[in-house]
Amino acid sequence: MQKSAAAGRFAPTALMLGNLVTGCSVLAPAGMLPELSAGLGISIHAAGLLITFGAITLCIGSPLTAWLTSRIERRKLLATTLAVLAFGNLASAFAPDYASLLAIRLVMLAVGALYTPQAAGTAALIVPVERRGSTIAYIFLGWSLAAAVGLPLITFIASRYGWRAAYGEIGALGCISFLLLLLRLPAGLKGTPVDLKTWSAVGRSRTVLLLLAITMLQMSGQFVVFTFMGPLLKKLTGAGPDAIGMVFGIYGLCGFLGVVIATRIVDTWGPYRTSLLFTCLLLAGVTGWALGAGTLVLMAGAVAIWGLGFASTNSMQQVRLVAAAPPLASATVALNTSVLYIGQAVGSAIGGLLFARELLHPLGFVAVGFVVLALVLVTLTRPRPVAAAAA
Repeated sequence: MQKSAAAGRFAPTALMLGNLVTGCSVLAPAGMLPELSAGLGISIHAAGLLITFGAITLCIGSPLTAWLTSRIERRKLLATTLAVLAFGNLASAFAPDYASLLAIRLVMLAVGALYTPQAAGTAALIVPVERRGSTIAYIFLGWSLAAAVGLPLITFIASRYGWRAAYGEIGALGCISFLLLLLRLPAGLKGTPVDLKTWSAVGRSRTVLLLLAITMLQMSGQFVVFTFMGPLLKKLTGAGPDAIGMVFGIYGLCGFLGVVIATRIVDTWGPYRTSLLFTCLLLAGVTGWALGAGTLVLMAGAVAIWGLGFASTNSMQQVRLVAAAPPLASATVALNTSVLYIGQAVGSAIGGLLFARELLHPLGFVAVGFVVLALVLVTLTRPRPVAAAAA
């Protein structure tokens, strides 16, 4: 019993590290586009399609796998998912050509799509209701760490030892995370089964639909720029691999700090006010990038502000969806992850088209437009005081 209790106490950390592996698996190509381009004999735009097509797979896979796997015990489900991610990254390190690498990535992410929403749903099963918001935000620190530590390391390793070594490192980390989940996540956890009635109830909720639209707009705006951040820094400022890795590090470190702050304040501020704050920071950062494009110091400063908002806004979306309809959490969190990846696909596709046409400065302003729309929708989801009083 004591061993089981100790395992349970460390369960959120095990779930968070799984998100770190998932985040690195999803974001990895963004940190090594030049190396992939040179090593596989393809254009930067084609290398960027690894993110676009991967995001499409993820957005389809997230709700589909939530439906197909909702009755499976969570430890078994999440550990198996991490095993697939680990094997997929190791296999990617040995891919002979672009087509093989793309095929491996799509299969890997089709399974990996279920990890983030199921990890968030599992958090609701292992902590008291009053700690649910901060625990979900903590689990999303994994994504912040993927950007804060993972992407700079991926850029560093790929620039010195090649993109295959970078994939190998992610695969090794996946193996460690797989073992931690087996050891630390309590057995016997099962969520509410997802059926057709669940999806129907989600479609009738105006608040849930608005929250999902916010996620899509936030991610579309960010990935117009983020997908090609490395090549953009090189073309606009002449930055080398180390400077680019430093900017990725600033982005991720500030993302980490943002989630830490969000975790501390969400239970007292409430999810809406916390979400509004970090969406404003996100908009300020993306606007700074657009206005400062061409000057490395200004772009790095903008990335710091942007970083404070990027992971925090997403974790707050998860918290707000769980709070808006707790019985529908398995479905809404999966759909939120799905539209997150739709946003990545839309943003990276638009960014790729602009990048291929050398429209480097307009990328930032297109990103700003998406985030402005997201902020407008955030204000529309403000809780009504009358409804709160009636409740």
